[in-house]
Amino acid sequence: MCVACLRTKEDITEGIPKQGVLYFCQSCERYLQPPSTWIAAQLESRELLSVCLKKLKGLNRVQSGAVLQQIFVVEYVVQNNMCENCHRVEAKDFWRAVVQVRQKADHKKTFFYLEQLILKHRAHSNTVNIKPMADGLDFYFVKQDDGRKLVDFLSAVVPCKYATAKELVSHDVHNNTYNFKHTFSVDIVPVCKDNIVCLPSKLAQHLGSISRLCICYRVTHCIHLIDPATLQIAEMSSQMFWRMPFRPLVGPRNFTEFMVMNVERIEGKDKPHRVPSSAKHLLVDVWVARMSDLGSNDHQFHTRSHLGHLLHAGDTVLGYDFTCCNLNHPEFEQLPASRVPDVMLVKKVFDRTKRNRRRKWKLKHMADVIETESQENEYVEFLEDLEEDQDLRQGVNIYKDAGKLNAEEETDDEEVPFISLGEMLEDLHIVEDATGGEGDPMME
Repeated sequence: MCVACLRTKEDITEGIPKQGVLYFCQSCERYLQPPSTWIAAQLESRELLSVCLKKLKGLNRVQSGAVLQQIFVVEYVVQNNMCENCHRVEAKDFWRAVVQVRQKADHKKTFFYLEQLILKHRAHSNTVNIKPMADGLDFYFVKQDDGRKLVDFLSAVVPCKYATAKELVSHDVHNNTYNFKHTFSVDIVPVCKDNIVCLPSKLAQHLGSISRLCICYRVTHCIHLIDPATLQIAEMSSQMFWRMPFRPLVGPRNFTEFMVMNVERIEGKDKPHRVPSSAKHLLVDVWVARMSDLGSNDHQFHTRSHLGHLLHAGDTVLGYDFTCCNLNHPEFEQLPASRVPDVMLVKKVFDRTKRNRRRKWKLKHMADVIETESQENEYVEFLEDLEEDQDLRQGVNIYKDAGKLNAEEETDDEEVPFISLGEMLEDLHIVEDATGGEGDPMME
């Protein structure tokens, strides 16, 4: 029989189903590929065609010995069915590993910075839940390996240490399998930006014989210290800190406001030699008076400061007054009185109202970690730190604030630190179309 007559007599599509069912998860937008694999596929894509063809049984049992071609239509019905991973995410209580990140500090500047690092590198992409806690955050994962990846990331970007534990959930005696829940406890060093620290004697010697009274001016993968009287700097790793741990001497909550009365630059002959020193700071002699004393007395304090590149007469600075301190710190009690200055200046104060008007950017968040007014003030201080330190914002994704970009730019006499538009990213929003569905993503 010829091929034409064979085509009229025989139906090679007999036995091939003309209808099928595709299971689609609306949460993650993936299709089920039997028996248990979920794959992402766009409409009219090769991936979706492959899923459809694998659902057709009998394609390899057609008439042999002749080459025939017949066209037939297969109708697929898409049914919604949530995948196992999305089930676990929606349940929010199913987890196999938890990473507990904690920092015992007076404020959360380091935590705000860590949050932005996690968002930039998407280190939290496999979490099923994130819960804010009193001293930090808890990250929950389905797999132990995902939790360990986050711990490795934290160890690389902030000075910390961690401990592991596991709890037996179930045990199958027939096949000798165990089901555990794993806990990773990550402890970040308690030293934060703008803390004044008093180093143990051995640690100060190990850091190049730096002064025991220092200021922490930045926290990245290590602790950056500076001696405001000599500009000597040092970097302390997490391993070094945990070998000789100590707690900060004072923090921003204990600072006093001072008015700068006079500033004199220190000549090169008085600067320290043969020690690593900061090139971004300028050593000066400063005379300051407490803001609370203005109008009542004319008492002034003399000190040396690393803020010579910022300070002018009439500026306001934050610092600590050691003349009326009452500190319970074992390392500080060992210092001779001659080594303790009357005042230690930490940072310059800019007009916050002007800074808020010039701030045309915003940050994203993982969870609602700002619950109180004090935490809101700490977050604003963190935003100000980003504006003042260009190196600090290298690890942060800064987005344009569409609501403020059209505002009229104000010109102020005082040079308030701000972030240029060139350092900001466009924020991606999904805009709904006229039919109520989601349209193409647009950059706003």
